[in-house]
Amino acid sequence: MNARTEQIDDTGAEEDGNFAAVSEVEAGIRDFVRNDIAYLRRPVGTPVPEAPPPLDASAEAAVNNVNSLIQRVAGTSLSEIENLISELESLRDVLHAEGQRVQREISGYAQLSQAAMKSTRMIADNVAQWKRAADGLRKGG
Repeated sequence: MNARTEQIDDTGAEEDGNFAAVSEVEAGIRDFVRNDIAYLRRPVGTPVPEAPPPLDASAEAAVNNVNSLIQRVAGTSLSEIENLISELESLRDVLHAEGQRVQREISGYAQLSQAAMKSTRMIADNVAQWKRAADGLRKGG
């Protein structure tokens, strides 16, 4: 078993606990958003309900723990995304440079092909002239 698999096996229980905490945070966020934008869906003139009572110390500690968990997860994800973006940018630069190199190579081959065609025509014209001169010598001679 490789180190990566062992690491995943060791953190399985921790991930279950984190999953429960994340689910709890997501539910809290949903409730917060619903309450936050609920006034937008109320008809004009409807009174706004009072704010919920403040959280007790244990609930506030749980929220802070969940917030720190979210920040750790988000921080890791953001750094991975930034690394991926920089890798993609460098890959784009490499591909751009390779594209320019291929264009230069194609241009060089096109010039070489044109030079070869001109040389072939000159050789063919000279051979044709020599042939006519040889035919003229045979007929005249």
